[in-house]
Amino acid sequence: MPSKTVIVGSAIGLHARPAAIIAEAVVASGADVTLSVDGGEPVDAGSALMIMTLGAANAAQVTIASDDEAALTTIADLVQKDLDA
Repeated sequence: MPSKTVIVGSAIGLHARPAAIIAEAVVASGADVTLSVDGGEPVDAGSALMIMTLGAANAAQVTIASDDEAALTTIADLVQKDLDA
């Protein structure tokens, strides 16, 4: 499965608001997308609750994986943005 590693841009990390925005985008894409942090198990990026279990703080490296290239790019872009702004 293709993947991309990016740096979390949200100032407080992937807490409730950024997680909800990311999960909503995954559901809208209709694709299977996972997120993982170094050494951790991948979680379903279509679930805000699962995204929050990653504990990904600002500047953490997160790997996004999906067979859907458009979804992979969209979610990677969102993870890198400050979604708290």
